Amino acid sequence: MPPSPRARHARQVFLVLFAVVALAKMLVAWRLPLFVDEAFYWLEGQHLAPAYSDLPGLTAWLARLGVEVGGQSKLALRLPFLLLSMWVPWLVVRITTREFGERDGWIAGTLALVLPLAGSLGLLALPDAAMAVATLLCVDAGAKLLRRIDAASALELALGLAMGALSHYRFIAVIGVGFVALLLLADGRRALRDVRVWTAIAFGAAAWAPLVAWNFDNADAGLRFQLVDRHPWSFHVDGILFVAIQALLVTPVLFVAMILAAKRGLAENESPRRYFAWLGALVVLGFFVLGFFADTERVSFHWPLPGYLALLPLVPMIMSRWSRLGRVLLWTTSGAGLALVLGYYIAVSVPGLRAHAAAEKWYPSNFAGWRDLSAAVEEVRAGMPAGTRVVADNFKVGAELGFAMGDSAIPVLDHPLNHRHGRAPQLRLWNLETAGRTDWGDAPVLLVVGASEVRYRELLAHFHALCEKVGPLPPPRVLNIDHGRQRFMLFALEGRPAPDATCTAPAMAWVERPASGAVASGTLEVSGWAFKDGVGLQRVELLLDGRPVGEVDYGLRNTGVAAYWGISNDPRHPMVGFRGRVDLTGVEPGRHWLGLRLHGADGSVEDWSEQPLVVER
Repeated sequence: MPPSPRARHARQVFLVLFAVVALAKMLVAWRLPLFVDEAFYWLEGQHLAPAYSDLPGLTAWLARLGVEVGGQSKLALRLPFLLLSMWVPWLVVRITTREFGERDGWIAGTLALVLPLAGSLGLLALPDAAMAVATLLCVDAGAKLLRRIDAASALELALGLAMGALSHYRFIAVIGVGFVALLLLADGRRALRDVRVWTAIAFGAAAWAPLVAWNFDNADAGLRFQLVDRHPWSFHVDGILFVAIQALLVTPVLFVAMILAAKRGLAENESPRRYFAWLGALVVLGFFVLGFFADTERVSFHWPLPGYLALLPLVPMIMSRWSRLGRVLLWTTSGAGLALVLGYYIAVSVPGLRAHAAAEKWYPSNFAGWRDLSAAVEEVRAGMPAGTRVVADNFKVGAELGFAMGDSAIPVLDHPLNHRHGRAPQLRLWNLETAGRTDWGDAPVLLVVGASEVRYRELLAHFHALCEKVGPLPPPRVLNIDHGRQRFMLFALEGRPAPDATCTAPAMAWVERPASGAVASGTLEVSGWAFKDGVGLQRVELLLDGRPVGEVDYGLRNTGVAAYWGISNDPRHPMVGFRGRVDLTGVEPGRHWLGLRLHGADGSVEDWSEQPLVVER
């Protein structure tokens, strides 16, 4: 039977939008700076293994495949993930068409394209694209098994379970909820009594073997990080924000439609439809409850995506009952949501826009500055002795530099960040964790430090810890990205330090007045403090938009600085305060950036991070 005119129109809309979204994603993926997790997955791909400390093996294997086929580029790295993401809407089309008809199938596929969490899959080389495909394979197979058990459906289930097992620990939630959803249905319980289904389940379970073996060989380090170390497992009220955040990310009208779809699906008589509703609702509600007890420091807004994908086939049924205005609102808000997400990634790719956001909370530090850093490293290393080794102080710097320089063997110092992200065990397995000068001997080393990766109140202690590992720190080459919001320091270390040498560290400073974002005109009063452990500071200059605008009176008494920092050994304490003025006459009205240039007694010159200042007439 030929498709109806409405089905043909829905198909045309889907195909046009699929082409537009695919092209847009390719362009964004080509321009978007490398995210730090992508860089680490590239590094894992360069050290192929069945499983890793933070993930099963599939993400690293796909990353390796991308660069092997397409060369050492961001787009090549992301290409396998982009291709997987393009499979997602087609799977939604297939599932929905079988259960609800062709027109609803194309509509659900179009919803998968504009759903921001699904439509933006594949832009980054992350495990979510493969996990989404695995989820839909399991959903499709489960729905078919509820109607009729056959070898093809069991095989699809096995493939989905295995792919999910190789994608992420988080896929355990999909498996658990899927099993519960089947148990809640009479047809599901019938399916679970069939040997073919259990054969598929056994095949999927076997895919967890590499990850189980890795944890067995490494004292459950990966499992402990995912289930224990990264989560506080104590109640916190932040979980209440889950609904608001998810409504924004799914887009409000579509979010309401999914809630109604789940409610309607649970009232249906047909098992597959109730299966979609149970699976989607339990996944989303499960992560909602988990949000009150789990990790809030790292990104987790994408965790419920498998639940939304399971609910998508039910949404066209709800939309068909809505007025034209309701449907227009759904499509408009969903399309706008996807455009905003893609627009965010485009903004991240534009240095000027990213720099403008340097003072904002949403500043994308994990995307920023890596190209400039690799260029600076090459420049500094060129002036050092032949054979100089590059060493990073944390896994982010090491992985990003590794990708940029094509070097998968950059050593990394032990760093709290490595442990906080579960990467320390893997670095040790690769023999890439270095203790410092005791490992290097007299060899020249270029140490690259990500200063902005450490909380400011912990930064001085971090510098002193570096002194213990490598000796007094020489004058650094300071690289301030986006007004210093992303800040790197390059230390050229040559030879062993004296065993009793005093710790010399980079300068520390704080502008107490004016406050960040202050509005000023005429003459601006500036005050604060600055010090440099080991040698002290000689003078402090004021900068406006990177240009010197005069010196401050440095050496004012401030007893609170030494008392706060405690371990500081600057010989000038407590005379580390400063005060000065900036004449803003003739400065163009608008936003400017106020900074400091710190001159050390050892000849070092370090530009401090800048803060925004609004100049008025």
